[in-house]
Amino acid sequence: MAALITTDFTLPEEYVAGVFKKAQTSSVLAQLSGSQPQKFGKSNVMVLTGAPKAELVAEGGQKSPTPTTYASKAVTPAKLQVTVRVSNEVMWADEDYQMGVMADIQENCGIALGRALDIVGIHKANPLTGTAASSVTEGLVDATDKAELSGSKYDEAVEAAAGLVIANGYVPTGIAIDPALSFGLATMRDTTGRRIYPELGYGTSVTNFEGMDAAVSDTVSGKELSKASDVLGIVGQFDAFRWGVQREIAAHVIEYGDPDGLGDLQRLNQVAIRAEVVYGIGIMDLKAFAKVTKAGE
Repeated sequence: MAALITTDFTLPEEYVAGVFKKAQTSSVLAQLSGSQPQKFGKSNVMVLTGAPKAELVAEGGQKSPTPTTYASKAVTPAKLQVTVRVSNEVMWADEDYQMGVMADIQENCGIALGRALDIVGIHKANPLTGTAASSVTEGLVDATDKAELSGSKYDEAVEAAAGLVIANGYVPTGIAIDPALSFGLATMRDTTGRRIYPELGYGTSVTNFEGMDAAVSDTVSGKELSKASDVLGIVGQFDAFRWGVQREIAAHVIEYGDPDGLGDLQRLNQVAIRAEVVYGIGIMDLKAFAKVTKAGE
């Protein structure tokens, strides 16, 4: 008689701990422009629009006034939230089998709020619907200076965008890159077939390009948008983009009530996981930025 094997028995099914998922990129704006401490609500930042100039004074000569002008730019609050419902049974199974579902949901709430900074700050859109948000009046997508990609000349498009920023009197300190652009740069080859930028790998984790800080994410082109964007990259002096966290409520479990309009949690045997953040977002001068866009769009 043959030895017994596991298929001769009906064994209980179990879940292996951990959740498999695609890697999600977070905010390029958070990486390229440091967060500024902020109080809750709308605020204004003074911007020097006309710097004073020194005057050459002859011996015994009179001194002239040196005009200096300032303007104010608004930093406005943008409140964002993520609410995910799960059944009580999912929560119990997660506790018993250590699947990591609840921890994964909480982690992804944080990633979603990070990505939202780009969707709002670049594209002026609601990340959930992918459509324009009437409450957001200005985004980096409004920059009028742009360099169009011609064929596969990715580096020339970036160079042209940097030139536009320099021509406006700013210093290109960083570049926000869509994966399509970073892969294009990474795989460019010279006439002998050698890669021009081998240090970029396949462009998935670029942190520097031609002396500029770099950050790669599909938020640059706006993966969440309902209508595809033509933006492949943004070159700029990124301290001209001001943002900060005005209020943050970490991911937490809600067991009672109707937090999202889908019905009473207790009646439906559900719990909700919610995370919230209020960003303060402002652009000091759109002339500090230039877009790299797809040709003819």
